[in-house]
Amino acid sequence: MAVIDETGFLKKGTHSAGVARPYRGTAGRIENCPVGVFVAYAGPRGATLVDRARYLPQGWTDEPARLQAVGLAPDTPFATKPPRARRLRARVLDAGPPVAWVTGDTVYGHLSNLRPGGQGARLYDGQCRVLAVPANEHVRVGFRQVQVQEVRAPLPDADGETRACGLGAKGPRLYDWQCRVLAEPADAAWGRYLLFRRACAEPDDGQAYFVYAAPRQACTLETLVRVASTRRCLARAFEDAKQETGLDAYAVRSATGGYRHVTRALWALALRAVRRATTRPDAAPPVKKKPRGRLAAFRRSRGLASA
Repeated sequence: MAVIDETGFLKKGTHSAGVARPYRGTAGRIENCPVGVFVAYAGPRGATLVDRARYLPQGWTDEPARLQAVGLAPDTPFATKPPRARRLRARVLDAGPPVAWVTGDTVYGHLSNLRPGGQGARLYDGQCRVLAVPANEHVRVGFRQVQVQEVRAPLPDADGETRACGLGAKGPRLYDWQCRVLAEPADAAWGRYLLFRRACAEPDDGQAYFVYAAPRQACTLETLVRVASTRRCLARAFEDAKQETGLDAYAVRSATGGYRHVTRALWALALRAVRRATTRPDAAPPVKKKPRGRLAAFRRSRGLASA
């Protein structure tokens, strides 16, 4: 499974390649940092970052001298994040690992990703995908274009299923999930759906996902929930990369120096993930607890072992 997202590296000054002042969701504020688009490979035994691409804002691509100062071609064109994700996804597929699903946040689930034959179809062509979309996004239901929130509104709450979306600080993070079938595409082997998630403890905390998948595959609600929840593994991968392999701990301004540092950090992170996946047992044996209190006294009085 391929998971696409971006992260920023907190930096000072204005000379590091790609540095700008974007909004960082993890920090909840605008900060001075360069941003990179990353793709992670997630499996049943773990996840790791496998490729990256630097995002250059228009403030950089509009200034050839600024690009040349950090070792980039002065005619480097501006490109949004989805095309960069498309190239990353193609490189991952060329490398050979099986990728059955693609998932990402609303940046990669925008309207262009929903139109048949559009940028999104080229970006994720031939693969099942579960992509987050905003509530005001328009989708086609039959012959009508409606907003995602209009599709969610008439769905009765009783039709939802409560499932866990990973573990939080206070235990399983429970959500109510619902799935709505949209208009079928020309290819009958594929289907288009909207998946809705709502927090049980906070009903106003909701998220919608556009799903494009082959119904003859294992496209069950359980599978869709698992795929949508996998995106959380990328946050853990970013945290491990920054804390364990020094992904953001570089003090170079040039694009080449930063590229080399990030490459080494991803290599170390992948090596760590492979090591953990190959040495971790499939299932830990049950721990036998010694009897205490009245049960232990009874066994001693009968001469029984207390194993």
